[in-house]
Amino acid sequence: MSHFLLKRFMLMLPTAFGVLVLTFLLVHLVPGDPVEVLLGERALPADRDALREALGLNLPLLQQFWQFIAGVFTLDLGTSLYTKEPVSAMIAERIVPTALLALWAMCFALIVAFPLGIIAAAYKGKWQDKFAISVSLIGFSMPNFWFGPLLMILFGLWLDLLPISGMTDWSSFILPAVTLGLGMAAITSRLIRASLLEALSSDYIRTARAKGVRAQNLMVKHALKNALLPVVTVVFLQAGALLTGAILTEMIFSWPGIGSLLVEALNRRDYMVVQGTVLFIAFVYMLMTLLSDICYALVDPRIRYASEDR
Repeated sequence: MSHFLLKRFMLMLPTAFGVLVLTFLLVHLVPGDPVEVLLGERALPADRDALREALGLNLPLLQQFWQFIAGVFTLDLGTSLYTKEPVSAMIAERIVPTALLALWAMCFALIVAFPLGIIAAAYKGKWQDKFAISVSLIGFSMPNFWFGPLLMILFGLWLDLLPISGMTDWSSFILPAVTLGLGMAAITSRLIRASLLEALSSDYIRTARAKGVRAQNLMVKHALKNALLPVVTVVFLQAGALLTGAILTEMIFSWPGIGSLLVEALNRRDYMVVQGTVLFIAFVYMLMTLLSDICYALVDPRIRYASEDR
């Protein structure tokens, strides 16, 4: 197992370096001058030059990049150009709201996906299956920036049942969590259906059916256990993708998380905050990918042994 983990970790290093390079270059290619945003269009050239020198923006791009790399290795993501706060502290303040929202969204997705996928597989070709497939297709086709405002209008303005902005009590999680988790629920339900149908056509299921095992036990105790293998990987990958989807969702619902911090920093041309947040989101996604590989290897030892034999 240690060899498997070491190999997966080593494969992450080139990806991590590529993320660092792309993050730095893309942020600096964004149109706009942060000095102009901070001082305004009427600022004197001498004041602009002085501020640019104080912020280190007058240095060659390569030198700025190496300073950025050195800061990442020392967990120093720099200081915000706008608020003068450490970027790492700003991200730390926003982690909890985003993590809670992602957790609520994942719970909603799994609660919806498992019954929907199991029903679709159990009633293959019947109206229950067609209904489940239609629901998953509709859920997958609705983007966050359309579905979120629709929920706000329906449950917040017309029915006045749920809050539509901010993070207050537990009820404020419902609309953004449903908005964020809908796509994950649609993908996971389709995968559960496909995995269950593949498991149900296996020889060991035919043997169990021939022995007189009840259909309910056949589905839950035998087929579902083996069908969960690919679902584990997708759930972890989708958990990482929830962070990227949370950017739009947090802006729609004025959620005080990582996504709203990123958009605010982009509007202000705050290079340091944009670099830090993008880097954080990318590394969380990479971590979720690594955890999915580990969980898959723990659930199915064949994956681990095959990797160690190469």
